[in-house]
Amino acid sequence: MMPARQYRQIHRMIRRSKVTCFRPGVQIVISRFRPMSSVAVSEVDNPGKGQSVSNDFPTLFSPLRLSNGVTLPNRAMMGSMHTGLEGHSIPPWFQRFALGMKHPHVTSDLDAMAQYFQERAEGGVGLMVTGGIAPNYEGWTGPFAAKLNTEDEMNLHKVVTDAVHSIGSGENDKARICMQILHTGRYAYHPFAVSASNTKSPISPFKARALSESGIRSTIGDFVKCASLAQQAGYDGVEVMASEGYLLSQFLSPCTNLRDDKYGGSLENRARLPLEIVQNIRKECGDDFIIIFRLSLLDLVDGGLNWNECVQLAQWVEASGATIINTGIGWHESRIPTIATSVPRGAFVQPTLALKQTGLIGIPLVATNRINSPQVAEDILRRNASDLVSMARPFLADANFLLKAQEGRADEINTCIGCNQACLDHAFVGKTASCLVNPRAGQESSMQKPTSLPEDQRRTIGIVGAGPAGCAFAVTAAQRGHDVILYDQAAEIGGQFHMAKRIPGKEEFHETLRYFRTMLMKHGVDLRLSTTLTFEDMKQNAMVDKWIIATGVRPRALDIPGADHPKVLSYIDVLKHNAPVGGNVAIIGAGGIGFDVAEFLLHHDGQDKVADDVNPADFLEEWGVDPSNLTRGGLTEPRKTAAKRKLVLLQRKEGKLGANLGRTTGWIHRTVLAKSGVVEMLGGVTYEKVDENGHLHIINNKGQPQVLEVDNIIACAGQTVFNDLELRAKGTNLEKMVYAIGGAYQAGELDAKRAIDMGTRLAMEIHREEVIPGKHKFEAPTSAEEEIFHFLKKWA
Repeated sequence: MMPARQYRQIHRMIRRSKVTCFRPGVQIVISRFRPMSSVAVSEVDNPGKGQSVSNDFPTLFSPLRLSNGVTLPNRAMMGSMHTGLEGHSIPPWFQRFALGMKHPHVTSDLDAMAQYFQERAEGGVGLMVTGGIAPNYEGWTGPFAAKLNTEDEMNLHKVVTDAVHSIGSGENDKARICMQILHTGRYAYHPFAVSASNTKSPISPFKARALSESGIRSTIGDFVKCASLAQQAGYDGVEVMASEGYLLSQFLSPCTNLRDDKYGGSLENRARLPLEIVQNIRKECGDDFIIIFRLSLLDLVDGGLNWNECVQLAQWVEASGATIINTGIGWHESRIPTIATSVPRGAFVQPTLALKQTGLIGIPLVATNRINSPQVAEDILRRNASDLVSMARPFLADANFLLKAQEGRADEINTCIGCNQACLDHAFVGKTASCLVNPRAGQESSMQKPTSLPEDQRRTIGIVGAGPAGCAFAVTAAQRGHDVILYDQAAEIGGQFHMAKRIPGKEEFHETLRYFRTMLMKHGVDLRLSTTLTFEDMKQNAMVDKWIIATGVRPRALDIPGADHPKVLSYIDVLKHNAPVGGNVAIIGAGGIGFDVAEFLLHHDGQDKVADDVNPADFLEEWGVDPSNLTRGGLTEPRKTAAKRKLVLLQRKEGKLGANLGRTTGWIHRTVLAKSGVVEMLGGVTYEKVDENGHLHIINNKGQPQVLEVDNIIACAGQTVFNDLELRAKGTNLEKMVYAIGGAYQAGELDAKRAIDMGTRLAMEIHREEVIPGKHKFEAPTSAEEEIFHFLKKWA
């Protein structure tokens, strides 16, 4: 009898010539060839080789000549975003004191930052801007944050500029990189904070002291020195950050500049500091140096700049020597969402368009915020709303965004869904920024590209479950050269993402499913939908070397008397099966799922939408945004919409409901429900029973009995792992072949970030003999900066 291992090897050889994909009642045979070499072959390894150039986005890919003679190869700029790769200014003695032996060889090198930007340059980005670098310690984002005001710090940056400048064969296609100079002012998360006046920001615990006139002169000198050192390090220019509520915004705005000297009062006086910075940088660094000025055109705070002031400032900035004006939208303390997934695509283009239409500005203008597809970028540029478009997170999601668009492969773009879960939310807790849909982002130096393995390391792998974890594993494993069979009992891939994409404000989730569908087909994954795989099927399948259980989670059932009443529904009944829901509803559970169900019941109009269906004008009206900025700060009265239902959102825990929602998006979800005026939020409750009428009996947080006379009760009280197949394998000959991932490994708040990360990382390593069930979870390394963050938080 032929040994099972030999049988599987022969089977893999047969499957390399053709793959059978099953659909209900249909059998499709897709011809496929697998190279017998370990040489990298996928687009992630050799992007663009042999590909033709598409004409789908002609304006986006038209060159732009700047006033200093530099020609940018396209109209896309990679905007600044803090990633945690920018380095730090931690003294060596403090590293040893705070970190002990955990990081005995901590260095300040910027190799990881260099590789991060180099890969974006390889992907076609012609102009990039780094995360913010402080010009002095007062401007730190937090203690010992990245800073540039010494020669030693300057030398560290040369590896970054050398890496970027190694891409491109001539002047017209050479990649360029500018360093952002960021002084946080009163947003600083440390006790050395300074500002225009003695004020305290609502997002920092530290009160800022007003800069004296000598302090202002010193700050100007620090900006200029920082720019000069950036030039010596090889940067093509700098971006002067004067928006989003940071120091220069604080001088420009009358709501934070309360001075009565020559740096306060009139617009001319308030603008003196930023303009003197630009003038002196131009004088110091010469005409060839790019100066991007980030100017807020819509502050979205009470008492902010008005439109006439913005237009005047733009003219002064140009006259002072700036090369490009980049639009800033909203201060960080603003209570208006500006970049989250609920913000429609291109919602904040209007101010840039209006400035362009004045005809008063002769240097390029950059549109920004929620531009995440090549078509949106093309549309903005084609209607002459701006000269460039800025995208930051989209290049986290896909380093080859532009290359794919240019080569007619836009359907292969891994689109940024604006969730903030792995990028901005990471930055606020000291973690290196990454991306929910692309776990390799920010980890380029520790996580290699998914190149093809040598033939003897490739396996046949069966995956049960085509949700985010299963799809992420399948695509990466196929890129590695494994033969992959992906099963799901549903008729389409996506798992619980299919529910998420229906939530108003989460329309972008459609894009992740489109990406997975495209890549599964591109990489020849044998996709078997409408197929229920049993443990007996697994036992009888001698072809498979390893099994991945990605079957996700089950909703946790309510454990109270009467929970089986027909008026009690699960979130799956509502979001997946469209169960009818009455006008008065109690939602048990105030985590992410509970808030999503509440949004769905309040705002879903019966028609599922995709991202391009969402109307920006409706969003701006609902949030009270005046895009013309005729009123100071661009705020107006929000439009109230009639709610279809009344909801009660409940949780057992005391305290704020939704406290564990995303750090940068949770406030948005809470505000949406509060603005509706029809959602009551109750914490610290005890669930007693559901009576014969379907009403919910509770003990409220005051210890008083209360009956909620509702039409329906929807359970959003968490999940349990659905890992039946893994449990069945225990004690059998399959036990060492079965790996659970995603929700089947650990249940949680439908955590797609964790699921995609785990699936991707396991697929990269599963060929190794030491990767066995129980030792198959891999995580990003903890950075020194994260360790310092937690050390300081502990002692703060």
